[in-house]
Amino acid sequence: MGLDKKAQKGKFGRIGVLMGGPSSERDVSLKSGMAVLENLSRLGLDVTAIDIKTDCYEDNTRLLKSHAIDCAFIALHGKFGEDGGIQEVLDGLRIPYTGSGVSASRLAMDKAASRKIFQIYGLTIPDYEILNKFFYNKNKYKRYRFNYPLVVKPAANGSSIGLSIVEKPSLLDKAIDLAFAYDDNIIIEEYIKGRELTVAILDDRALPVIEIVPKRKFFDYQAKYKYGLTEYLVPAPLPAPIKKKVQLCALKAHRLLGCFGCSRVDFMLDCKSRVYILEVNTIPGLTQTSLLPKAASKTGIDFSRLCLKLVGLAYEKN
Repeated sequence: MGLDKKAQKGKFGRIGVLMGGPSSERDVSLKSGMAVLENLSRLGLDVTAIDIKTDCYEDNTRLLKSHAIDCAFIALHGKFGEDGGIQEVLDGLRIPYTGSGVSASRLAMDKAASRKIFQIYGLTIPDYEILNKFFYNKNKYKRYRFNYPLVVKPAANGSSIGLSIVEKPSLLDKAIDLAFAYDDNIIIEEYIKGRELTVAILDDRALPVIEIVPKRKFFDYQAKYKYGLTEYLVPAPLPAPIKKKVQLCALKAHRLLGCFGCSRVDFMLDCKSRVYILEVNTIPGLTQTSLLPKAASKTGIDFSRLCLKLVGLAYEKN
């Protein structure tokens, strides 16, 4: 990446930063996309913003063709960004793009499917069950499987949208209804009390472990994206063997799902130093409070170089 600006521009061609999207995470995606756009522009690259507004394959095909891009930087969070939808469009157009391919994106976005894989290959996950909106009957649902508190969340959504920590049985129905508002399948899982950790993966390498210390009840949407509501400890103050264990688990999860380029893997560490994997995010946020840039900076990679690195990896993949 030691090229001058003119050489870089010629090497990477016209880069479209795909942002927005039709999901519940549209606002966050726009912030990520603008941050990427500004940093790639600062490096002198030919870059343009592309606002994705629909999940229609044909509409997006026409939109991307109209911009005549050579490479796509995907800054779309949530559905149609992280679930393989936009990746399928780009594959059809044979346009290189950042991040994971269709299959890995779908697996990571579907927490139920990815957890089955983690379980098969020996990664520890919270005890959980799946409810489907069309088969769920609240009058027949067995509420005694988990102790309270428990966690209720959509099976395929991000940014903690639709997630609730339920303290008592009388609040369960409301939490289930909220989760079903965002997905037809939801997860009910045991609440793991402990420290929240995350590990970003960049180019098949685990970056420093980050500990997340929210000032709110949990690391919800507001805590993630409103400045000052969460403290991030980088690197996490953990014994070296625990750090290594968490990093190895993160890298294993990334590889098991077939992820590429970058991802971020979220964990809980309980009081007995047991590491529970929660999920893999194939398109981590790129805002001022986002965790991938924080971890990368600790290894000497600033935001601009991180974006450039991801573009370079997009071309390596194709």
